[in-house]
Amino acid sequence: MSTRPIRFWHRGQLTEVHGAAPTRSVLDWLREDAHCSGTKEGCNEGDCGACTVVLGRLDGQGALQLRPVNACIQFLPTLDGQALFTVEDLACEDGAPHPVQQAVVEHHGSQCGFCTPGFVMSLWAQYQQHAAAGTRPTRQALADALSGNLCRCTGYRPILDAGEHMLDAPARRLDAEPVRAALQALAEEPPLHHRSSGGEFHAPRTLDELAATLAARPQAQLLAGSTDIGLWVNKQLRVLPEIVYLGAVPELQRITASEGVLHIGAGASLEAAWQALAMHWPAVQDLWLRFASPLVRSTGTLGGNVANGSPIGDAAPVLMALNATLLLRRAAHSRRLPLHSFYLGYMKNALQPGEFLQAIEVPLPQADQVLRAYKISKRFDCDISAVCAGLALQFDGECIGQARLAFGGMAATVQRAARAEAALQGQPWTEATLQAAQAALAQDFAPLNDLRASAAYRLQVAQNLLRRFWLETRLHDPLPAQALNVWPLRLQPAEAVR
Repeated sequence: MSTRPIRFWHRGQLTEVHGAAPTRSVLDWLREDAHCSGTKEGCNEGDCGACTVVLGRLDGQGALQLRPVNACIQFLPTLDGQALFTVEDLACEDGAPHPVQQAVVEHHGSQCGFCTPGFVMSLWAQYQQHAAAGTRPTRQALADALSGNLCRCTGYRPILDAGEHMLDAPARRLDAEPVRAALQALAEEPPLHHRSSGGEFHAPRTLDELAATLAARPQAQLLAGSTDIGLWVNKQLRVLPEIVYLGAVPELQRITASEGVLHIGAGASLEAAWQALAMHWPAVQDLWLRFASPLVRSTGTLGGNVANGSPIGDAAPVLMALNATLLLRRAAHSRRLPLHSFYLGYMKNALQPGEFLQAIEVPLPQADQVLRAYKISKRFDCDISAVCAGLALQFDGECIGQARLAFGGMAATVQRAARAEAALQGQPWTEATLQAAQAALAQDFAPLNDLRASAAYRLQVAQNLLRRFWLETRLHDPLPAQALNVWPLRLQPAEAVR
């Protein structure tokens, strides 16, 4: 297998990188090799947004799509075939600041300035989107878009003020045509196989190539968005001698609905996957907005989140409640496995050597089905759950025909509450039935004490979430979610945010 350099668009031209280690981060390359030091290193784990850059790639119709990402946890070879934009790209030809930068200056959106380039790049992505559409972002939409950028000294009000006024000046849209032409040329090159003293990086471009590569190299590390694996390298100093990257396979990024099933490719971004889920189940909208940050959701994948198997993962409880099935593939052979049977123990799953998750299949909503998704964490945004719940009921008249109650943070894996489900099955959805299910939860789970919550707190929260579920979905006189006032309401209806 022949090797070639990593090629991508950067600073107005095609760039080639030879001999880079497969796990070298985009941030380190920018600061140490490209001498673009505007991008800052803050946490080095994808939390603070100081390293925000914007990546561009072509969609299925050949249009340029822009997405802000954390450069600190992106591996350099994943840039192959893409465009990289940093804060150095924003200034006008005459040296004048971009309207985004000017708005930040005029509205006092910077104090120490360390986080400012990251904020500016997130705002620039919003600017390009709205300038192209001839729209203006709402203040809440800006707050959501900036939820992955943290500021310790300025405060967010002046930054949001800058975002609201960045489109006041004459538009300065990106000239996408030369970028598109360059990326189209790169798409004609053979798939990336990059080798250096630090290891090997394979980026097959078809599903069959991916299956064959993994079958021949079952010991290789499969890489998707690197929002978790990037921390293995940065924080645990783990060595990954061989990586197989699935992000160059378009088939894995497709999301389709057919024959009563929503098919989500394992390589679909968290943002795209949650958007598709929210279209069919609006009740997951709030969890979507609180799932990590836009920077993480734009690169992380739903398949990676599921396959990772964290006991505090937020996607698995919802997908279990929706009775999702996993499509697994090994070489030319495929099999299906219910998600609730996938996890075998703490961070252990049913994948065989050389096997990978190809898609997640979710039955579309049926009549008389109700679903809720709840997340409890210390911070409202950008925090890991203490408890996450996906709760679904299928009614048969006045009684419960089917119940699926799945919880994260309550055991070594995300799992369903079998005894609580049994207490609901065939019963009317009354307070007496609710209390029986709440009592059964104590038999389903024995939560651990850790830094996020005590065992007693977790059990009480899980029981309280069942009560909230009952209050919102009882057949007679249900309470709207807003009336419960568990969290402060957003500034405007969620439909207006997106």
